Amino acid sequence: MPFIVVALVAVLTADVLLLVHPPQERAGLSEAPRDVRPEQTLLAQQQPQEQAQQSQQSPPAVTPVAPLRKLHKPNLFVLTRKPFTDELLRKVAALPGVRALELADAASIVLDDKRVQTLGVDPSTFRAYTPKVTASSDALWQNVAAGDVAVSFVLGNDGGLTLHRRVQGPAGQLRIGAYATTGFGAVDAVVSKDVGRRLGLPHDNALIVSAPKAASDDLRAAILRVLPKGTQVALVNPVIPPERQQVTPREWPAGSFMTGEQLTAALRAAVSKLGRPYVWGAEGPETFDCSGLVQWAYAQAGVRMPRVTHQQWLTGPQVPYAQAQPGDLLFWRNDPTNPAYISHVAIYWGEGKMLHAPRTGDVVKIVPVTTRNLAGVVRVSPVQAAKVR
Repeated sequence: MPFIVVALVAVLTADVLLLVHPPQERAGLSEAPRDVRPEQTLLAQQQPQEQAQQSQQSPPAVTPVAPLRKLHKPNLFVLTRKPFTDELLRKVAALPGVRALELADAASIVLDDKRVQTLGVDPSTFRAYTPKVTASSDALWQNVAAGDVAVSFVLGNDGGLTLHRRVQGPAGQLRIGAYATTGFGAVDAVVSKDVGRRLGLPHDNALIVSAPKAASDDLRAAILRVLPKGTQVALVNPVIPPERQQVTPREWPAGSFMTGEQLTAALRAAVSKLGRPYVWGAEGPETFDCSGLVQWAYAQAGVRMPRVTHQQWLTGPQVPYAQAQPGDLLFWRNDPTNPAYISHVAIYWGEGKMLHAPRTGDVVKIVPVTTRNLAGVVRVSPVQAAKVR
């Protein structure tokens, strides 16, 4: 099963981490116990007819999900080619600043003909690494423990995997049990580890690291030094020391931003795709999702852009909307399950217009800019964009 390709840039316990667990207990290395499981929101309620069917069929009992305890903000997401061993976990845990770790199974799977980056998790422990609104939903995590798949609001809303429908997966049908934004830009579906095994996800190849007081770039470099070659480390909720935080465009060095020729090339490339269909996860050249269109268009101008909206948000300094110029990127926070999450991107066309790939059932188009839920405007720096991991 192919590994998730992560390229996030700066876009998933106690103070003393328990380092050694028996192999069967390694999946959760934070405070929540491993032998019980983590809950849901209004978006994750069972439909009445399904509740009746389940009561008639007397399904096997599901181990209760453990109550939510302390939240851990994820700062790095690590992928390896082989399962983590206790030795490798000890090496990561010993790095300065690491406060909590959580193992998961990660791979790209196909759900209803859509390639979806998926995590297999222990609901009881993984929930503590998700945004508070997701973590606190007992029903959501109980549904995951019972065999449902929880998908991101973006995949459900834009990708067409609507709540409560059944979708075809690698090992039969799965029910969309909840919209549950994990807060990880490259992850759009979560299942239990048991379901992940049936789907063929590799075992223990992903690690979520919480290190709220360590500079994330420095910790990323340290992790890459102690783990095997081929390891990928993405920054999630990066911790950036004050002296490294971004400055205004006027304070950036000369040559930091796209040239006029590059901007023209990117805009010409994007407008040449007007009318092409939106397809979840598509990167062109004939179909696109919102961030796939941005990545493809800017590549035609020689600019290496990261893949997903959460990453593209970090490709340059923010500018006021009133100062937006053609070729700047516009971003929105439209996800009610995680209001802080960057969920959509468009290319500013000028004169109050934007070019974007909206959602499933729509096409690439130029439309007036909507400022509802607008998160901000980013002026792309090719140098900065190339650094995003």
